[in-house]
Amino acid sequence: MHVSDGMERTRTEDSELNPLFVAHTAEHILNAVMQRDFGTGRSVEAHFGEKKSKCDYVTNRCLTASEFAAIEAAVNIEIEADHPVTTFEISREEADAAYNMGKVPDSATTIRIVKIGDLDAIPCVGQHAENTKQLGRFVIRSADMKDENTVRIRFVLEQRP
Repeated sequence: MHVSDGMERTRTEDSELNPLFVAHTAEHILNAVMQRDFGTGRSVEAHFGEKKSKCDYVTNRCLTASEFAAIEAAVNIEIEADHPVTTFEISREEADAAYNMGKVPDSATTIRIVKIGDLDAIPCVGQHAENTKQLGRFVIRSADMKDENTVRIRFVLEQRP
């Protein structure tokens, strides 16, 4: 769910970043790349796991192997850019005017925005890395058509040597 529920959610204080926070941050970057480079909307379904994660996008066509390689490269360029991940809160009225509020319940009055550099900004209550360089290397493990209009991308984040 993508709204502020009044609870302050902070990044991990642990020396090792929670893999789910990392995968969730990567989803924001993948969403931005898919929107920018392929004209999709944000993911229509996503699941984050410690071993692998997945995101589904409406593409209305099969993507090619070279397009998946380009997606992987573009996400890694954004990760390496070391974008800061910041949050701020705004009123419902401000958010309605500026952001996609499709997943935000009508009852939410204060909206938390997660901003990743100049790449992505969206209502979200999830936990995230502090900067993109913490994510490691984005690797697409597999991709296929979930149905005739939706591509599913399965990915992992590998530690850098």
